Amino acid sequence: MVKIRLTRMGAHKRPFYRMIVTDSRTRRDGPFIEIIGTYNPQKGPAETRINTDRARHWLEHGAQPTDVVKKLLQRAGL
Repeated sequence: MVKIRLTRMGAHKRPFYRMIVTDSRTRRDGPFIEIIGTYNPQKGPAETRINTDRARHWLEHGAQPTDVVKKLLQRAGL
């Protein structure tokens, strides 16, 4: 099954996340199919950038978002 989830980037105590499309069996920071956005909780209001066209494409083709990603996508209007 294909999932849309976050992968952690950044330094120690300075997290930065990429929103990726990956196989559900891979590890958190393992190989992925495509990067569709970023999420930075360190900014004043958390900064989210999402390629809505690609996110919509993957959702239409059966990708399942995690709970956190689902909230971020709803904030973006998807």
